[in-house]
Amino acid sequence: MPDDADDVMGVITEQIEARFQMPLADLRRAVAAAPHANDDATVVVKWYGMLAEAQEALNKVEDALVAALGSAPDDVLGDPVMALADRVKTAVAVRDGRAMVVRHYTDPNSLGRRGPGAWRGAEAASRRGPALQTAPAPSAPAPSVPVRGAVR
Repeated sequence: MPDDADDVMGVITEQIEARFQMPLADLRRAVAAAPHANDDATVVVKWYGMLAEAQEALNKVEDALVAALGSAPDDVLGDPVMALADRVKTAVAVRDGRAMVVRHYTDPNSLGRRGPGAWRGAEAASRRGPALQTAPAPSAPAPSVPVRGAVR
C-alpha cells in the first residue's frame, strides 16, 4: 500500500500529465530539449523537481524522527526529538508550499492565470472612481480655550 507521500506525488503527477497531455518523463525531456517552447511547462517541470526534492527531504527527516522516537524512553521526549519534530513540521510546510505552486501552474483557471485580460475588471473599476462621492473633511475649528501644557 502506498504511503501519503506517494499519494501526494502521484496526484500531482496525474494533474501535470492531464494538463500537458503527456507522461511526466516525456514532458521533462521536451522541456530539456526546448525550454522556451512552453513557459508553463518549463515552470511546472522546475517546480515539480523542487517539490520532489522537498518530499525527499521530508521523508529523510520523518525517518530520523521515527528512529528517535523508537529509541526514546516512553515517558520523556527530549530536545533532540522535539527538534526533529519541528524539522518535520518545517519540511511539510515547504513541501506543501511547492505543491501549491505546481497546482497553480497546472490549473489554467487559477487566479492570475486567465490571460492578459484577467485583471481587466479591477482596472476598469479603478478608472471609474469611488462608488460614493467624497469631499475633503471639514477642518476642525481652533480650540477657543487654551490647551493645558501648550506652548505659546
